[in-house]
Amino acid sequence: MCGIVGIVNLNQQQPADLETAKEMLAAIRHRGPDSAGIYRDSHVMLGNVRLNIIDLSGGDQPIGNESGTLWIVYNGEVFNYVELRPELERRGHRFSTQTDTEVILHLYEEEGPACLNRLNGQFAFAIWDTIRQQLFLARDRVGIRPLFYSHQGHRFIFGSEIKGILASGEVPAAINPSAMVEVFTYWSAQSPHTFFKNIVELPPGHYLLLERGKINIQSYWDVNLMPEDETRSPDSYCEELEALLIDAARLRLRADVPVGAYLSGGLDSSLTTALIRDHTQNQLNTFSIAFSDPEFDESSYQAQMADYLGTDHHFLRCDYPDIAGAFPEVVWHAETPILRTAPVPMFLLSQFVREHGFKVVVTGEGADEFLAGYDIFKEMKIRRFWAEEPESVLRPKLLARLYPDIRRISANAAFMTGFFRKGLEQIQSPYYSHLLRWQNTSRTQKFLNDDIKSVLPPTGYEPSFRIPTDFSKWPSLSQAQYWEITTFLSPYLLSSQGDRMAMAHSVEGRYPFLDYRVIEFCNRLPPALKLPVLMEKWLLKQLGRKYLPEQIWRRNKRPYRAPISRSFFQPAPPDYVRETLSPPAIRDAGLFQPAAVQMLYDKAVSASNGQFGLSEVEDMALVGILSTQLVYQQFIRGEGMRKRCASMSAIKIIDCVLHE
Repeated sequence: MCGIVGIVNLNQQQPADLETAKEMLAAIRHRGPDSAGIYRDSHVMLGNVRLNIIDLSGGDQPIGNESGTLWIVYNGEVFNYVELRPELERRGHRFSTQTDTEVILHLYEEEGPACLNRLNGQFAFAIWDTIRQQLFLARDRVGIRPLFYSHQGHRFIFGSEIKGILASGEVPAAINPSAMVEVFTYWSAQSPHTFFKNIVELPPGHYLLLERGKINIQSYWDVNLMPEDETRSPDSYCEELEALLIDAARLRLRADVPVGAYLSGGLDSSLTTALIRDHTQNQLNTFSIAFSDPEFDESSYQAQMADYLGTDHHFLRCDYPDIAGAFPEVVWHAETPILRTAPVPMFLLSQFVREHGFKVVVTGEGADEFLAGYDIFKEMKIRRFWAEEPESVLRPKLLARLYPDIRRISANAAFMTGFFRKGLEQIQSPYYSHLLRWQNTSRTQKFLNDDIKSVLPPTGYEPSFRIPTDFSKWPSLSQAQYWEITTFLSPYLLSSQGDRMAMAHSVEGRYPFLDYRVIEFCNRLPPALKLPVLMEKWLLKQLGRKYLPEQIWRRNKRPYRAPISRSFFQPAPPDYVRETLSPPAIRDAGLFQPAAVQMLYDKAVSASNGQFGLSEVEDMALVGILSTQLVYQQFIRGEGMRKRCASMSAIKIIDCVLHE
C-alpha cells in the first residue's frame, strides 16, 4: 500500500522541481512511511511514498520496465500477481523485483488498458509512456483505493489524496457548493465530484488516458445486478460461494508482513476471520472496538468469536471523549465533511493495530451491499408490499422488523408508519428504495446559508444519476442494491470510513467480499437467495452454519454505529467544538446560518443535561456542520496544510531518476 502523486506539463516544459514533488509527497507521507521516490523527465513527475508489504527490500517505486520507456507509481495490491508473473516471463518479460507493481507494469506493456480485466485487487496507479508521452491512470472496480486529479491550464496534477494535489501550490483550495449539497443529501460527494472545486476523482472501474493534452476517460467495469436465468439448488450456490470466498481470503493473505483481522462480532467479519484463520500458520491476531456506551457495544460477541476461533484478540475501548478528541484528525484525513462519527473509532482502531505491529488487516466490508444485509433493503420490500394496499392497517406493522437495535425508532409504531408512508406509492421511480433516505438527510440543508442553497434543485426534483440501460428489467432488490453500492459504498464506506481511516496510520485493509469474482457471483444470485421475505443475507448465513457458532450466524444485522452528539457534549464540549461552532466562526466560513447553528448548539447542550435528545437529522446536521467548519479551517484557510507541511525535509528521496 502506498500513496502516489504526479504532474504532467502539457506544454512540454519541466513539470515540477524536486521541492514541489517533495511537498506533495510530504502531504501524504502517512500512506507510505517506509520509503519515497520520484521519477522526472521533461514532461512528467511521478512520486510515490511506500508502505512495504511485498518484497520489503526490493520494491521501491517508481519502477520502470527493462528499456526505461514505461514508469509506474502504484497504490494498492493485486493479489493474483503470483499467477500472472510466469505468463509474462514466458512472453519474454524480465523482472528486477518480486513485487505486484512490476507485474502490472509488464502486463500493461503487453495488453494496454485491457490488462485491467486481468487484475484481481484493490488499486490506483499511474503509468507514464515516455515514447508516446502518454499518461495512463486506473482505479479498481469498486473504488477501494482513491485517485484524484485536477486539470489546470497546461498542468495535469493527480494524487492519492486531495491534500497531495493542494500541496503542489497550483490548485487553490475552494469549496464546491454543489458537492456540499450532495454531502448533505447522500452523505458524500458523488463521483466524479469532490468537496473541492476543480478537483475530481477518477470513478471506480474507470481508467484515464492523457495524451497531447486530451483526456479520455473510459469505464472498464460496472455493476450488473441482473440475476442469471439458470435454475440451481441453494446448496449449489452455497458451495460456489464458499469456494470463491475461501480463495478470495487465501489470496488476501499474500504479504511479507504479518496479517491480522478486524472482528466485529457480526456475521461478515466473523466468517472472513474464520476463513483466513484456516490458512494462517501462526496464531491469528484479531482487533475490535468496544464501546463504553452499551447501545453501541458488541464486545460480548467479539469475545465469543475470538474464543471460538482461538485468536489472540485485542480490544480497543472507545468512550465519548475519545471520539471528540480524534474528530479533527479524522476530518483532516477524510478531506470531506462527514455526517456520522462512525469513522472515528475506525481511525482509532487502525492506530491501535499499528501500535501492535501490524500493517495489514482483513475485514468484512461488502457483504451487506452485495448479499443484501442492510435494513434499507427490507424497507423497500415492506413499502412495496404496503403500496399494493396503501390503506392496510396490518401491512405497515411489518415495519417493527426494522432497526431493532435503535430503540427510539423501532419502539414508536406511529412514527414508523408516518415516516415510511412518505412517497409510498411512487414505486415507478427508479430511486424508490432510497428516495426516502435521501429526502430525510436533505433536511439538514436547512442550516446552509443562502448562497449554498441557491444551487439546490427545485422542489420535487429527483436525482439525475446515470441509470443502467437494462435497469428497469432488474428485480427491485437489485435496483436498491445498485444505489447502495454506487452512492454509498465507495463514496463513503470505503473512503471516509475505510481507506482514509486505515491509511491515516499506514494500515492496509483487505476485503474478501470485494473480490470481483465474489461480487459478480453475488450479482447473479436470485433475490430469494439474498433476502427471502425479510431474512437478510440468507445464503451467507447458510454458509455461516459451517464455520460459526449458531448465536453468531443467526444474529440479525446490527449496523455499525458510534455515539454522535453525546461524544461532543458529555460531559462538556471541548474548546475546539465551542470555537468552531461559535457565531464568529460560522460567519467567517460563510457556509451556514449562524442563528440556526446556535439554536442547534444550545439544544445539544440541553440534551447533554438530560432534558431531551437530538433527533437523527439534528445529530447528522451537528456532525456535518462541525466537520464542514473543520474542512474550511484546515484546507480553505490553510491552517492544517501549513501546520502539517511545514517540514518538507522529512521526506527522504530514496530513488530520484532524472531524464531532462
